[in-house]
Amino acid sequence: MQSTNTPKNTPKPIESGDAPEITRTLARAFGDDPMMLWLFPDEDGREGRLAQWFDVMLTHKYGPLGHCERTDAAAAFWTPPGTAEQHPDEGTLARINGLLGEHAARLGEMLELVGEATPREPHWYLAVLGADPAAQGSGHGAALLLSGLAKADAAGLPAHLESSKQANIGFYERFGFTVRGEIHVPGGGPTLWSMWREARADVRR
Repeated sequence: MQSTNTPKNTPKPIESGDAPEITRTLARAFGDDPMMLWLFPDEDGREGRLAQWFDVMLTHKYGPLGHCERTDAAAAFWTPPGTAEQHPDEGTLARINGLLGEHAARLGEMLELVGEATPREPHWYLAVLGADPAAQGSGHGAALLLSGLAKADAAGLPAHLESSKQANIGFYERFGFTVRGEIHVPGGGPTLWSMWREARADVRR
């Protein structure tokens, strides 16, 4: 696939000082996401809570364990296979529960379903990919997706993600992903589409 990277959408590693900007970008990117709307149904202050949510994900989960990249207006969090899952410490749990409030139980329900549906084969997992709505269509998401897929392909490994937005399925299909199943979250929760992409020996950038 032909690359159309520019300096603004060229992927680069996320540094520790990038967290405030990245988390605000992801909060805007996921402002209309069905999963985030279900976890954070209260509109008042939602964007601020989403920024804090992604700060927890970046600083306590995917930053230390995964492969996180950014552009000037987007970010992606990947987890390679063999990454040891760490249970959040008491401080992190308290922060998550404080953000979700009375809806904290929803997170556990969703994670249990996702865990049951996670493919057992070794793979690279795309946990988060989001671009600022003001920059969507400028190649930021595509550049980050291609960067992670190149690493998966280099390792000879497939890639997996769950799309919580039906409108994004076509975007991922353009990069070789196919829908392998649907995860229906009960209690008025959203549908997640489990998507899979086999490794490619030669990806033209």
